[in-house]
Amino acid sequence: MTLEIAAARASAAPAGSVPVELKPPVANVYEVNPLHDSRWEALVSSHPRSSVFHSTKWLRSLQTTYGYEPVVVTTCSPGAVLSNGLVFCQVKSWLTGRRLVSLPFSDHCEPLVNNSTELDHLLLHMNRDVDAGKWRYVEIRPILCQPGSQTGFGRSITYSFHRLDLRKSGQELLHSFHKDCVQRKIRRAEREKLRCEEGTSESLLQKFYRLQVMTRRRQHLPPQPISWFRALVAEFGDSVKIRVASKDDLAIASILTITHKKSMVYKYGCSDARFHKFGGTALLFWNAIQEANDKGLDEFEMGRSDGANHGLIAFKEHWGAVRSELNYWTYASTHRVTSSTPSKAMMRQFVRVAPDPILKLTGRLFYRHIG
Repeated sequence: MTLEIAAARASAAPAGSVPVELKPPVANVYEVNPLHDSRWEALVSSHPRSSVFHSTKWLRSLQTTYGYEPVVVTTCSPGAVLSNGLVFCQVKSWLTGRRLVSLPFSDHCEPLVNNSTELDHLLLHMNRDVDAGKWRYVEIRPILCQPGSQTGFGRSITYSFHRLDLRKSGQELLHSFHKDCVQRKIRRAEREKLRCEEGTSESLLQKFYRLQVMTRRRQHLPPQPISWFRALVAEFGDSVKIRVASKDDLAIASILTITHKKSMVYKYGCSDARFHKFGGTALLFWNAIQEANDKGLDEFEMGRSDGANHGLIAFKEHWGAVRSELNYWTYASTHRVTSSTPSKAMMRQFVRVAPDPILKLTGRLFYRHIG
């Protein structure tokens, strides 16, 4: 989540988030710690709608870096096989308030439920803690389902979400890419003899992070702490990969992907704008897509895009990725809390003048407050 989005959420409750009269429970709801209860990982492994963001590796990375404690709510009693669950992180911040988010810094997180009745029952359970003042709001980020009207959840933010179907040959995929915006850039990168490296070494991480700092500055935001990326590498091992394209000995573009089940997830990308014309990013995407295709994966997930970011949306669709709508849903307390999060204009001005060390320090201090 960006700082400006966090500020917008903290200043006002979303439309449609109104208190509701809760119906008497029809089943008990239990809370479990997914990092200590092996039933959660078993559910993630077997459920067809689970993603990398449900995994204990992702949850542990969030806990290690930002201190977020995960919790799963379920109707399954202790000792029973876990057949449903809705996972949250507890974000406790003196700056932006206390809230339950499913999940911070995650593009999406589908409730692992069997039907809409189960989902609504779990959400109504969470609403009680909001109404009691324990949390400012509860947020979910589903791709497919949506909460029932009786839950009081309102749509807070809408994104575009893109996936590329990999169930084709490599040549079919290449020919499906936009000729000027993708194919030509790949050929340019090959003519320039860009050197590509991949792995999880500290050297590659440092190259990636230098470009990440540059890119976040262009976006008028501080970078996430390098400890976050180290945590992902430590937790995911061979499933995570940093790819770097270099011109001569200078790193000019990099992406980070994570493989989970039948998907390769593109999570972070960064570059040196001075060298965009050489096609480094296009070459890295093509290398990642080819690897995913060779491994027999079903999809290359390109993540979410702000609806106003038409350039990013066009970039993803030039690769043949299919767009869908991704809605975040929130149930908020009637007691609004004023946030101290910097405004978008203040952040832009600060990022413009701050030297890199100060920008990195800002990321270390603030990102734990805006998940």
